[in-house]
Amino acid sequence: MYAITGITGKVGGVAARTLLAAGQRIRAVVRNADKGGLWSGLGCQVAIAQMEDAAALTRAFTDVTGVFILPPSNFDPEPGFPEAKAVISAVRQALDATRPARVVCLSTIGAQALQSNLLSQRTLMEQALSKLPMPVTFLRPAWFMENLSWDIDQAREQGVVSCFLQPLDKAIPMVATADVGRVAAELLLQDSGKRVVELEGPDWVTQNEIASELAKALHRPVRAQAVPRENWGMIFRAQGMRDPIPRIQMLDGFNEGWIKFEGNGATLVKGNTSLAEVVRKLVG
Repeated sequence: MYAITGITGKVGGVAARTLLAAGQRIRAVVRNADKGGLWSGLGCQVAIAQMEDAAALTRAFTDVTGVFILPPSNFDPEPGFPEAKAVISAVRQALDATRPARVVCLSTIGAQALQSNLLSQRTLMEQALSKLPMPVTFLRPAWFMENLSWDIDQAREQGVVSCFLQPLDKAIPMVATADVGRVAAELLLQDSGKRVVELEGPDWVTQNEIASELAKALHRPVRAQAVPRENWGMIFRAQGMRDPIPRIQMLDGFNEGWIKFEGNGATLVKGNTSLAEVVRKLVG
């Protein structure tokens, strides 16, 4: 049996369905019973646990072969990442108490970066879980293609995509959440030691190429437009962020090139879902 956290999201849901299709038993770890109904109907066991609750996670991880750790996303953390640290502490305690045969933890491209940024929450998770005695695979996916969902309305209504990744002709690795979930499931079924697996899509992608794919899907002209960096803080605060600095630091990392795949012994895997497929699905 495999315990899957984050199962109600895109990545966790695909991981669970991939394992079910392979004939594996699943324990769906959800925040409340209402979120477990779908998975119970698919034959899964359901465990109720908040990701900050070590005791509940320990119960959820007991007597399973493997665990998929999908830390909750926090795009506007408090200084010092206390929310992430609470999750990390609970997860580490639960895994140490239950000792599953293998663990796959969703991390991120650039988790090895020394500069503080929004993705440092995943760096802290890796540092903590790498000290555990069982095999842990850190899955580091590229930028999610599905982040484009935030841009669909503007592209449809104005024919513009406001881009924070710059310059517009710079290609960066991206990956579809379907590939992330599938690969996570495949890794859970593999015996291994501690390792890092980096995951990208079939091709690296520029912002201009994104605009071109949106234009095809929307049947209208769409152009990429760089957002001046000096405006980022004002824009993010207007969107409700209390502290935009970690997000700005993350974007700087991609644009300046220090948020990147580490290489250095990590395994590189390529997904098979193209940007065009994701854009068509998002546009609907």
